[in-house]
Amino acid sequence: MWYARRVMAGLALVMLPAAAGAQVFTVGMESNKPGVGPRRSPVFAGLSLSYAVPQQDFKENVKQGFGLDGNVHYKLDRQGIFSLGGELGFLGYGRETKRVPLSSTIGGRITVDLTTSNNIFWMGLGPQITAPSGPIRPYVNGTAGFAVFWTESSVKGTFADEEFASTNNYDDAIFAWTGGAGILIPVGQSKQGAIDIGARWHGNGNTRYLKRGDIIDLPNNNVQLRVNEGETPMLVWRLGVKWGLF
Repeated sequence: MWYARRVMAGLALVMLPAAAGAQVFTVGMESNKPGVGPRRSPVFAGLSLSYAVPQQDFKENVKQGFGLDGNVHYKLDRQGIFSLGGELGFLGYGRETKRVPLSSTIGGRITVDLTTSNNIFWMGLGPQITAPSGPIRPYVNGTAGFAVFWTESSVKGTFADEEFASTNNYDDAIFAWTGGAGILIPVGQSKQGAIDIGARWHGNGNTRYLKRGDIIDLPNNNVQLRVNEGETPMLVWRLGVKWGLF
């Protein structure tokens, strides 16, 4: 699932330069030209840090997760009350690293870092309703899409920044939906952006997944997987920023 990291990296590269040249995001800022109404960006984007708290039976296997999510919405009316957009995100919910020999033929003369990570990539489309004005602007939203749970192992040298080999140990793709709420707090002298504080419920369906410690190394150089199965709902807390794109 290397493409999930590439998608999130590309999202950041696209959004950060856009933020620097973003125009007015908020409603109610007066135009410099007399007789002209407020300027409003019809397209706005956001980027947030996220902290996931597993719910129900899922919390018995996974304690927490950390990640990054992004979104882009298009306003369907002049005030920006109704909008439609897409969201995607990446969450890591378990990671372990150990030193192992590079090859059984050379014993322990050359060792590498073997890292196994448990991850979630999700994406969805849906509506959002936002209060159009005020110093604090509540919103609610929802999406329908998919989520991919996968576990990946990779190796790299002690002083290397990039892994030189990796293997996808297990993955499962499922239908997923989200429902969220939060507040936008306009910031800056020109009110071109906003702080985004919110929470989102991830209603993932029945999922087959691995958690930390579920890959067992066998003496014959094979591995045994202890696969978990069940619903994987999460409550995700978010802190980020939003800005108008043009």
